[in-house]
Amino acid sequence: MSFVRAATAFARLGPIARAADLRARGVTKREIARSVSTGEIRRVRYGVYATIDADDSWVHAAQHGGTLRCVTAGRMLGLWILEDTDDLHLWFGHAGNPRSCERHPCEPRPHWDDGESTLGKLPPVRNVLLQIALCAGEETFFCALESALRRSMLRVGDLPWLAARVPRALRWLLGFARADADSGLESLIRLRLHRLGISVRTQVQVAGVGEVDIVIGDRLIIEADGKQNHDDGAGDPSQPLSSLRHKDLLRDARAAARGFETLRFDYAMIVHDWPTVEAAILAKIAAGAHLFPAAC
Repeated sequence: MSFVRAATAFARLGPIARAADLRARGVTKREIARSVSTGEIRRVRYGVYATIDADDSWVHAAQHGGTLRCVTAGRMLGLWILEDTDDLHLWFGHAGNPRSCERHPCEPRPHWDDGESTLGKLPPVRNVLLQIALCAGEETFFCALESALRRSMLRVGDLPWLAARVPRALRWLLGFARADADSGLESLIRLRLHRLGISVRTQVQVAGVGEVDIVIGDRLIIEADGKQNHDDGAGDPSQPLSSLRHKDLLRDARAAARGFETLRFDYAMIVHDWPTVEAAILAKIAAGAHLFPAAC
């Protein structure tokens, strides 16, 4: 077998690798020892090594013999995560064995579900969604689920697989979820309005305006602004409006010219001050702002 440097093998294996996997790719014991002594790689625990620049969360997980899971894994996969946590959640597949580490205090939450856990690799998306359903609750699960659907990250059979495993109280969300939400904020609004008995249309094309996030009834538009929309010059009259903010105002004006009313809420309001958002929407509905006037 030809000589292969450890760094070359890690480029294919990822940030964490077992000695057996390195040797299977042609890395000798001597090369592993040399790479550790020169600081090119580091020893995580017996038989397990990591690149020098490996994220500490990966290293910590490998010290315990598991891999990252739940909302941490969801965020790394690019899912929209509503509720994050500082707890270390580890996945051990269906039969892994947790190990202790020398960090104090350290009380990771171990989890087992279908599949084979591989050091340095994230669980499959369906497993991550199941883990979120079990740990993070209804809203976080629903937002992550619609995010996965939007990004076409689920395979054929994944939804039935989830239906057989998520808590009974959450199974209805699998049928309620759609793939058209541009962000978790839209998913969150739709779910919360559904709880209030309010049906909505999403990603609606309005002539002269373009696609809007949500429409209630005939003409009440709900727009959800991400964090970036008001960052530039917000609150400072001496600074020009950001291009995104200007575009929002222009869209609202064009919608108003066509008889629509627009309620626009930002991330902080939707996530941290929902009662204010809910009160504004309910007040508009009570005033009939969601309906076109009846023809005389």
